[in-house]
Amino acid sequence: MRSLDDKQVARYRDALDRTLDYSRARGYGGHNKHDGLNSPLLSTVLGFARWPRIVAIQFVMRSPWNLRSLLGVPRTRNAKGQALFAQAWLDRFAAGYGADCREQAQGLLDWLLDHPSTGFRGLSWGYPYPWQDVGFFAPTYFPNRVVTCWIGFAFAEAARLTGEPRYVEALPRIADFLLGEPNRVIDNDDHLCLTYVPDREVGVAVIDVPALCGAFLAECAEILDRPDLLDSARRLMAWVADKQTEYGAWFYTHPPSDSFITHDNYHTAIILDCFDRYARASGDPTFDEAYRQGLRFYRDHHFTSEGAPRWMHDGQNATDLPFDIHGSASAVLCFTRASRSDESYWPLALRTLDWTLDNMYHPEGRFYYQKTRFGTKRFCLLRWCNGWMSWALSQVLREGTTEQEDPAIFEGAS
Repeated sequence: MRSLDDKQVARYRDALDRTLDYSRARGYGGHNKHDGLNSPLLSTVLGFARWPRIVAIQFVMRSPWNLRSLLGVPRTRNAKGQALFAQAWLDRFAAGYGADCREQAQGLLDWLLDHPSTGFRGLSWGYPYPWQDVGFFAPTYFPNRVVTCWIGFAFAEAARLTGEPRYVEALPRIADFLLGEPNRVIDNDDHLCLTYVPDREVGVAVIDVPALCGAFLAECAEILDRPDLLDSARRLMAWVADKQTEYGAWFYTHPPSDSFITHDNYHTAIILDCFDRYARASGDPTFDEAYRQGLRFYRDHHFTSEGAPRWMHDGQNATDLPFDIHGSASAVLCFTRASRSDESYWPLALRTLDWTLDNMYHPEGRFYYQKTRFGTKRFCLLRWCNGWMSWALSQVLREGTTEQEDPAIFEGAS
């Protein structure tokens, strides 16, 4: 039975209230994991080429201390973070906590509508800092499909729960960006793969990108009654399913040699969630076995016995540390979603949530970034830490205290 006892409800609700209060008091803005090039010093000294930029970002990201203020990195509102906090407020609204929760979510969603990326078709968003990946460089606010999909999920949920026309109308515009801007790694009758950023020079295939796009387009097709979007969604998910290993995992990129990341925790969880989103929105069972096999690999290889989220597993070796807060949140979200069809995953969601509250949470309402072999990085990167964990907490409370049904499509949404 997926439920929470009174003690669990009190603990999780208190943590969620404190986390949202802490984040709201800071205007939902803060430092970000990859924002090293927002430092005027590092941007001037190392911002001129690919590998120096990577050095700058990795130096700030891997430091045991948060050097961002010392280096002049400003606190910013991250568009993806706004969507994550909006999801938490929408969950609270759906669980019956009142109109204030709806108003809080709408404030964040309306901010997103007022702050899209410019110069591209449809609606899209990027990061508030320049970002150098191994395969591409994205200037500040240059849109990408990952950020845009996460924001799209928040608008889809708002459309389902409220039917507000401005949120419904955002969905086809987001789909227009995802499908209309370049670049397509593959596009045929069976498979479709889109790149992370809309740049014709980029050919790197990051596997969770088509998964996110496929899941969003399936939800968009359901809400808008757009079967043309469902065909694209099916081909995107088919490409992702085709890249699953024989033991049930996914690499970060295809081919795997394009990245040092093998099977990491939170990208695995994201891909799994996308298969579940696609199946629920489309009613198509084609990829159910890929989803179940992936869940088993994730469950069996990516966690310690206490529920701590192992960083990475490549099919042969496991790397426990660092325990990253994004891994915690993604695990809670993934197992909570999986428990809708298999209740054996519910206690796994609660096990990881309890471990996280015991090990990576400060009662003033902030979650720590990482636990490493050298100690705990106790600073809070607001989107990475509080954004993800507020949504994880709200999902558990929504699932464990309300009727176990997905929200109905709002009658006026089409």
